Amino acid sequence: MKSILMISLHGYVGANAELGKPDTGGQVVYVLELAERFSRLGKRVDLVTRQFEDQPEYDHVDENYSVWRIPFGGKKFIRKEDMHDHLKKFVTNTLAAIKKERKKYDVVYSHYWDAGWAGQKIAEELGISHVHTPHSLGWWKQHSMGSDMEEKEMEKTYRFKERIRKEYFVYQMCNYVIATTLPQVDLLTKQYDVLPKNCGMIPPGIDENRFFPVPSKENDRIRAKYDIQPTDILALGRMAHNKGYDLLFHALPTVFELCPEARLVAAIGGDQSDQDNQGIEKLKKLAEELGIADKISWKNYIADEDLANVYRSANIFVMPSRYEPFGMVAIEAMACGTPSIITVHGGLCDLIDFGKQGLFADPHRPKEFGAMMAMPLLYPKLRNELSVEGARFARRNFGWTGIAKRMLEVFRSSINQRTMESNVY
Repeated sequence: MKSILMISLHGYVGANAELGKPDTGGQVVYVLELAERFSRLGKRVDLVTRQFEDQPEYDHVDENYSVWRIPFGGKKFIRKEDMHDHLKKFVTNTLAAIKKERKKYDVVYSHYWDAGWAGQKIAEELGISHVHTPHSLGWWKQHSMGSDMEEKEMEKTYRFKERIRKEYFVYQMCNYVIATTLPQVDLLTKQYDVLPKNCGMIPPGIDENRFFPVPSKENDRIRAKYDIQPTDILALGRMAHNKGYDLLFHALPTVFELCPEARLVAAIGGDQSDQDNQGIEKLKKLAEELGIADKISWKNYIADEDLANVYRSANIFVMPSRYEPFGMVAIEAMACGTPSIITVHGGLCDLIDFGKQGLFADPHRPKEFGAMMAMPLLYPKLRNELSVEGARFARRNFGWTGIAKRMLEVFRSSINQRTMESNVY
């Protein structure tokens, strides 16, 4: 197994990804890190994505690995929910480009339902194995959001019926599904009828060379640079409804009652789009209504090179998502020695040892979530325990090279199984 065709279609995928832009976050980091580690391990990798705006056809990362952009759907950005309308053209264009360039691959490895549907078609045409990572599941997302939006509005915005139908096809037809959490594995078998032998869990990873703790004196200098205080709470991520920032704001009065010196550093959004700006304005209005506006410091954009230091600077990191397939940002924060308080609506809480490696609570219960955020602020001994054990947990279990090696074993097994089946027929 020498050559891998990776596919990740939506968002701004590139050798130097513009993180924070629409549909460009944790999944893009995941895909780029794996592609780089596959290359380090001696595999040839083409990461295929969509070419739009004024992007070049290729980003040549190294002698083994390139980002290859295939044009389809015009020049404008297409949100992932609307990829349905353009996938057939992508398949046609990609197969034609592969034939023209005389490229050969041993396995297709696709990401999210859009690339999964296209990847299955491409793998069938090329006669090779297809492995897929969903990142999130339409059934889960639909049922997690059901109480927050009207059904018609939700279907118009997210097109769940089409998505779930395509997901079912991908999960049934591909050779193996790699979920990122154990709850996803459970949903794959119960809601999508995937055979247990055809799916498993490999968690996302972190860049071990970027995310690590530093001595407290060094951290004091870092805080001064970023205007972050020792009692600050950090929330960081894309501006999206499912991230639950409004739920976090409702929990903050409890924190401030218990810890008057605390403050929230809200590093939310990043691309300055109208959607981001509208979401942030709603949060600022909510903060005014709750009487906590003066306790929030806004940092709308964190450059990638500053990310680890911003994690390190805060007293705690908080992830209040309504649902979160995994939560890579929390693992990154933990690896930097910053204790994390995470949502119970996701897979990460099933992996950590509560009270030792991290804390979790239900963000839909504001007093519960607020009290949990206050614990490390009130009890330095608890915070120190969470800091040390959380960093150990993150680095030991989520280094990208180890994750990539596990992926390659799945690819080899999938290729061998397909070869055996072909020989039978």
